[in-house]
Amino acid sequence: MEKWVLKNNSSDFSSMALSLGISEEMAKILVYRGVDTPEKIERYLGANMEQLYSPAIMQDMDKAACIIESKINENKKIMIVGDYDVDGIMSTYILYDALKNLGAIVDYIIPDRIKDGFGINESIIDRAYNLSCDTILTCDNGIAAISQVAHAKKLGMTVIVTDHHDVVFKQDGDNKEYILPDADAVVNPHRPKSEYPFKDICGAAVAYKLVIHLYEKMGGSKAAGLATDKYVQYAGIATVCDIMPLFDENRVMVKECLSKLSDTDNIGLRELIRVSGAKKDENSVLDAYHIGFIIGPCLNAAGRLKTADYAVKLLCSTDEAQASKYAVMLVGLNEERKQMTESGTNRIIEEIDTGDMKNDKVLVAYAKGCHESIAGIIAGRLKERYNRPAIVITDGGADCKGSGRSIEAYNMYEELVGVGDLFLKFGGHPMAAGLSLIKDNIPLLRKKLNDNCALTDEDLVKKTVIDVVMNPGRITTDFVRQLDLLEPFGNGNEKPVFAASRVRILKAQTVGKAKKFLKFEMESEGAIFGCIYFGDSEEFDKEITDKYGESVLRSIYDGMTDNIAVSILYYPKINEFRNNISVEIIIKSIKY
Repeated sequence: MEKWVLKNNSSDFSSMALSLGISEEMAKILVYRGVDTPEKIERYLGANMEQLYSPAIMQDMDKAACIIESKINENKKIMIVGDYDVDGIMSTYILYDALKNLGAIVDYIIPDRIKDGFGINESIIDRAYNLSCDTILTCDNGIAAISQVAHAKKLGMTVIVTDHHDVVFKQDGDNKEYILPDADAVVNPHRPKSEYPFKDICGAAVAYKLVIHLYEKMGGSKAAGLATDKYVQYAGIATVCDIMPLFDENRVMVKECLSKLSDTDNIGLRELIRVSGAKKDENSVLDAYHIGFIIGPCLNAAGRLKTADYAVKLLCSTDEAQASKYAVMLVGLNEERKQMTESGTNRIIEEIDTGDMKNDKVLVAYAKGCHESIAGIIAGRLKERYNRPAIVITDGGADCKGSGRSIEAYNMYEELVGVGDLFLKFGGHPMAAGLSLIKDNIPLLRKKLNDNCALTDEDLVKKTVIDVVMNPGRITTDFVRQLDLLEPFGNGNEKPVFAASRVRILKAQTVGKAKKFLKFEMESEGAIFGCIYFGDSEEFDKEITDKYGESVLRSIYDGMTDNIAVSILYYPKINEFRNNISVEIIIKSIKY
């Protein structure tokens, strides 16, 4: 079930469009994104690196940089402790490469997903201590490591935490008591009373900010400028893959990242782009889709099925042969991961659809025999399919491990805090979480989360918000090029959704290798245009047959239809074929 909702605003779009030299539809799209003043529009459309906020604003940033500078000068060994996802990989690489270039004695450890679980633990601390490390520097983890940091301090180690996850708290009625690890410096934009202007940055962006500040302290503004330029592509990749909202400075970092990535100077990234097929040819331009759905999953596959160290080694590669070896390995691991994900997802969907879980508002599924590394992906698939918060739990050695994905109306982290006594360990943020627990607690977790759930039936209806109602036949190539100014698209800055009603189907044909997709010729208000629909052609056949009969369906494919009208959600793009440039309509959804 899907509900289409039209955005509404009483602004004078006509005057705004005229004053800014843009179309009225473009003005609507900007205003609906909160970009509703000339100043905001100028900042949004002219996003550039000068808009990044000063790292010094973040609490303990200067303290952390001073400690690292002194450790470098004293030749003390620093151990970076990262994480096994793309954000953790990029955070680790940024800090490792930058500190090494500054002359630090530095190494890194990335936790093993299976043996160590998420974040720093006492075993990792002991390993660093036994390697004569003086200082531990975490990235993309550590904010919840209260006892672990205490253990490191007991050993006499210096600890710097850099993270972006929510700060641990205890709830006492309406009051929250925040608990920070007792580290020498804690750099996290989510700290209580933080004055950092934009808190929704990823772990790699926090590491990036620390490196910029450190370079400025040790080499001045010129060095800081070089660091800002060099490491932004890694922070941008992590921003997309960690599904951070693409507005404010996140949009700036990703936009700059994309401008560098197509011709990156990192040999490993260059090889991964080539081997994965992210670029069709030398003239292809990468966008956020290529990062999120091609490059990112390959990097993630290392930490899921083997070790994320392979991904860091890819980034550190100094020659093409070495880089190619790692790139081929990561692409192969990702193909294996895809097959495992498909099998695991289908099995749980069948369990939900045929069992009593289909009535739950919060899905808690035990996936026996499923590789724990793909639990989060499957949870995301379930969330998308059912529009409900989903937690997938797998066997994880002596205990069980789970990963959750949520919907906007459900703060998963806070809900897990409410049943925190059931877990051995947990952490996360409103839209995603990780946890471990004993197997016997799984039924109780399911019951408590659903008993406590305040989601309404309306919250569970998938809503698609329409930006503009517009006849597709009116769209010009100039208008589509205007839309390009809104990129990069992603979380918080999605592609605008266009809608049209009473669109007549003139002809349809199946396309693609498996003939699963549809190409249409359609007409609206006298204008004829081509469309492509990447939805399910079998579903289309069934809907038309149920409503109009099989003979009408056959006539559609024969191009002999008459007055079969539908409503569509779509997005326009420019199609270039044999030097012919035209507008093509990509249909997102159809209502019959």
